[in-house]
Amino acid sequence: MGKKNKLERFAECKTFPNMFEYSFDRLSKEEFLLKGKWREFFGNDNPIILELGCGKGEYTVGLAKAHPENNYIGVDIKGARMWVGLKQSLEQGLDNVAFVRTRIELIENFFDKDEISEIWITFPDPQIVKARKRLTGMPYINRYRTFLKKDGYINLKTDSELFYEFTLDVIRENNFPLVYNYDDLYANDDDLEVKSIRTYYEGIWLNQGLTIKYLKYQINQQ
Repeated sequence: MGKKNKLERFAECKTFPNMFEYSFDRLSKEEFLLKGKWREFFGNDNPIILELGCGKGEYTVGLAKAHPENNYIGVDIKGARMWVGLKQSLEQGLDNVAFVRTRIELIENFFDKDEISEIWITFPDPQIVKARKRLTGMPYINRYRTFLKKDGYINLKTDSELFYEFTLDVIRENNFPLVYNYDDLYANDDDLEVKSIRTYYEGIWLNQGLTIKYLKYQINQQ
């Protein structure tokens, strides 16, 4: 995608009614308008589920279509990519989808205590050099604790062996309840819904013979 197209998409994102963005500077001065009030935006009390690092929003939109009884929010810093999910959600009339453009380090500024029922982390950057930036590490877990319900779940899909093993270590070291653990998701016959939604890149990686790992777990609240 050319620079001009990126700029055009980025500008159009700001016009969508289900897209929200607060700068770091603005967050330092005022509270995000929907923090603790997301149910007012969606107009119902249905569970709210986050996808962190949503990219184009394929998974966010896919889940929203499959589960109209839930609300979904995709979070990413790259607005030009998010444009795809925004367009799809509006064109398909999905009123249970929203997107937030921000860095994940600021995520606790956008959601209040017990406001989120579940988190999806789909194919995150494995941060090979900077382990502290991995989205399943304890610095991020402590952020999630500020808004994830006590019985809420975290789902991880990754093609990275390093990220998968790192997350397993965090789970074991902290005695987090582990619901699912697949080191090769598509090599088993279990009928899991998580197999039914694939991102564009997930399809490419599968065609290249890479294995997809999947973890679902809970985090103990402090």
